[in-house]
Amino acid sequence: MRINRAATWSRTQACSALRALGSTPTLREQPIHNVPSAWRLSMKRSTLSGASLLLAGLLAATGVQAGVRTVTDPDAPRALSGDGKVDVRWTDPAQFSEVRFSGNRWEAQRGDWVTQLATHFQQSAARQLPDGQHLSVTITDIRRAGQYEPWHGPRMQDVRVVKDIYPPRLSFTYTLTGADGRVIDQGERKLVDSAFLMSGPRLTDSDPLRFEKAMIDDWVRKQFRADRSTAGL
Repeated sequence: MRINRAATWSRTQACSALRALGSTPTLREQPIHNVPSAWRLSMKRSTLSGASLLLAGLLAATGVQAGVRTVTDPDAPRALSGDGKVDVRWTDPAQFSEVRFSGNRWEAQRGDWVTQLATHFQQSAARQLPDGQHLSVTITDIRRAGQYEPWHGPRMQDVRVVKDIYPPRLSFTYTLTGADGRVIDQGERKLVDSAFLMSGPRLTDSDPLRFEKAMIDDWVRKQFRADRSTAGL
């Protein structure tokens, strides 16, 4: 079993930390005896700068910053840009199993992991796709490896517990066309890697999406190896 603990600092906690720093004597207009006035001004500026840097670090570490979105953001993209060999789009992430059934909807929807997985799918398939062919993919469901288990108490509600009973899952439809535009293959796939802890990435891999990416790579290799064999390549 592996545990990934999510950051628990909130915007309120971060701002409270700055206010706490602001309450120290060096931040208030109080006299500092036996120190020249120019030095006192420098010390104030230095302390304020340090407090600002601390707050910026806290906000960056917890994702409380401008531009951070969730995968369910209505303004978030639903497709990757580009006109290469592989097109990837996806349906409403709010309906994905990861968001609906992960045990902590707020944590599950944070970040841009849908776009990251779509980008990996596009790049992985583009490397394997024979010249002249084009692949269109629509991701219809994602369930990441692991699960939140809030029933263990407040301290565990933001912890993603990775066990073999919580395998990664990915559902999508695809259409493969040739250089002449004719359909070579199409269908729907529902990938599940039940052995992801045994055959997945190395333990030293820190990518939080490593299990899902490995599952995608495995399908791409098998799919296009089969296509090449059928075509006699």
